[in-house]
Amino acid sequence: MEIIAPYAGVVTPVSGSVPDSDDVRRIALALPQTAEKQAWGMPTFRVAGKMFITVPDDETSFAVRCPMHERGELIAAEPEKFWVPPHEAGSNWVRVRLAALDDLDELRDILVDSWKQAAPADLVAAYLTTD
Repeated sequence: MEIIAPYAGVVTPVSGSVPDSDDVRRIALALPQTAEKQAWGMPTFRVAGKMFITVPDDETSFAVRCPMHERGELIAAEPEKFWVPPHEAGSNWVRVRLAALDDLDELRDILVDSWKQAAPADLVAAYLTTD
């Protein structure tokens, strides 16, 4: 079953809270043309049919799109926050530990960045003019 959220406008940052998987879902579904779909037994979030977030069952982390050349830098700079499981080493994805995030603003920035990598260019351009 696919859940498509209507675009609710700009995703408003919220500071001061410890992020959790409910925040991942809320922020993701506030992004334009985002759909939630179950795959591999977990929630995934997609734009234009392209996945940009997965949330594993334990809900302590999530995975996002990340260019390989940036992924290594992220992991080296903050290994407590970012990592890649061995079976995903060849992919353009990185895992993020929710408990290691500074706040909801950081979560939002990570999710929006992943969304921009998956969304069509015209949708990204329209979003950036309202952000």
